[in-house]
Amino acid sequence: MFVHLVLIKWKPGVTKADPRVPRWEAMLDGLEHKCPGIVRFEHGHNTTDRPIAYDYGLNMAFDTRANLDAYGPHPAHQEVVVALREIADWVICDYEIQG
Repeated sequence: MFVHLVLIKWKPGVTKADPRVPRWEAMLDGLEHKCPGIVRFEHGHNTTDRPIAYDYGLNMAFDTRANLDAYGPHPAHQEVVVALREIADWVICDYEIQG
């Protein structure tokens, strides 16, 4: 299984109360049904106030490396990326787990 971990930091001036944030979150809904091979899909707002914390996290897993690779350019994913680019910056980590 291949994990795709995304940590998101709102751009200066953007908070979770910004109307673009819930619009972007709504775009995430159903993404796991639009992109093949997603076997786990979870996301949510950070619940801590530590200064080094990111604002939002997304953790998903794919059944094969090929499906993870196909996810990046998938049109449904790219639509979410375009909307996110307006409000946030992020880092990712893709890694393989056994079992």
